[in-house]
Amino acid sequence: MKHEDTLKRLKTIEGHLRGIIRMVEEDAYCIDIIRQIQAVEAALNKVSAQILEGHLNSCVITAVQGEDPAERQRVLKEVLEVFETSTKV
Repeated sequence: MKHEDTLKRLKTIEGHLRGIIRMVEEDAYCIDIIRQIQAVEAALNKVSAQILEGHLNSCVITAVQGEDPAERQRVLKEVLEVFETSTKV
């Protein structure tokens, strides 16, 4: 994913989040707020997945194909840590 596309998506999410803040300030219906929060979470997860895909297709492939076993271990450990963190609630 291109850097510009990522920034555009994040700025869209930022605007959506500002809308949620307004909803809270205006005492909107709780379920409506929760639905909007879930939409932002889904959008962030999509951006995160796209960034991870780019990382896997560049940095990780480079490290796995490289000669340095310590670097290979490091990048694989990073990916595992990110996955483990993402599955915690």
